[in-house]
Amino acid sequence: MAITASASVPRTVAITSPSSLLTNPKVSPLSSLQFPSELRVRSRSLRFSNRPRTLVLVASKKQSFSSFEELLEKSDKPVLVDFYATWCGPCQFMVPVLDQVSSSMIDKIQVVKIDTEKYPAIADKYSIQALPTFILFKDGEPFDRFEGAMGADQLIQRIETSLQVKQ
Repeated sequence: MAITASASVPRTVAITSPSSLLTNPKVSPLSSLQFPSELRVRSRSLRFSNRPRTLVLVASKKQSFSSFEELLEKSDKPVLVDFYATWCGPCQFMVPVLDQVSSSMIDKIQVVKIDTEKYPAIADKYSIQALPTFILFKDGEPFDRFEGAMGADQLIQRIETSLQVKQ
């Protein structure tokens, strides 16, 4: 079993034309989905500005390990493991949040994602019952554990508090 870990490196990209998203043949502004009227967004309330927008893209540096335990043991800093599933809505919400957390705490922690569908033995070993579940490992051992989706600021505060309290 090979485990791949990613370290994030922020990269900035400027998009000069917000309307270019609409001209992309893979992205259609029209949808066949019909939402209840109370959930519909009125088209006149959607306005695109002509000002350039800046997006931060996070590139991953992938490393391979022969086992999850090796990854934890060889890490020189605490490891935040996100146990997720591709079908989990809150887990998908956490993708950009984890990218932001990883880039802002790159010198303090390493962020690793484990798909519980692909690695059920690891999920069972750590008794993963809810998704997403985050376990902070230090020196190869579970250090702190929390469940559920949260914003980047809340997640960063939780990690920093945990690292300060339990040192």
